[in-house]
Amino acid sequence: MKIRWYGHASFLITGENGLKVLTDPFDETVGYPSPTVAPDVVTVSHEHFDHNAVRVVPGNPEVVKGPGEHVVRGITIVGLPTYHDDAHGSRRGENTVFTISMDSLRVTHLGDLGHTLSASQILALRPVNVLLIPVGGYYTIDARQAKEVVDALNPNIVIPMHYKTEVLDFPIGGVEPFLNLVGGGEYLRSTTLEVTAENLPAPCRVVVLDYV
Repeated sequence: MKIRWYGHASFLITGENGLKVLTDPFDETVGYPSPTVAPDVVTVSHEHFDHNAVRVVPGNPEVVKGPGEHVVRGITIVGLPTYHDDAHGSRRGENTVFTISMDSLRVTHLGDLGHTLSASQILALRPVNVLLIPVGGYYTIDARQAKEVVDALNPNIVIPMHYKTEVLDFPIGGVEPFLNLVGGGEYLRSTTLEVTAENLPAPCRVVVLDYV
């Protein structure tokens, strides 16, 4: 499996058979370059412009939204209902956490999770092989809460997302406070991480990807 970060909360997950899943596409106002590869499947965690811009995605992908089990193009994607804030969605609405099962791996994309997880949510999500987690705060969980979620889910690999970069004009924090809390991370100096079920690290590996 290859996991490529396009910036913000958008990743292209490519299976060994070539099937491509794109998460949370953003529109042109966000600041990152838009993906040019046509995916087979797109997941949308919630209906905000920086996560649901399916209209800019090349090709004619199948779109997955909302909680429940979705079987698409031979893979299983399970949506877990959560909230975009810590007030049961009263401020920013609902959010779906998607777990994508592919190549004997479980990749969990937290979307714009706005709260730490309950015991039942932790149980529903585990095991997690690769965790794609927001760390910038303000709209989502912050660095401290993100560490709590990582500790609860105990994934093999953590890839932070939804944090401040030089092209993003959002009032959110950078990746460094999260890295400081978890004891550091590896700057891969690449947009893409390759993962197989056979090479999963233990203990947890924190990887920071480039977007270009």
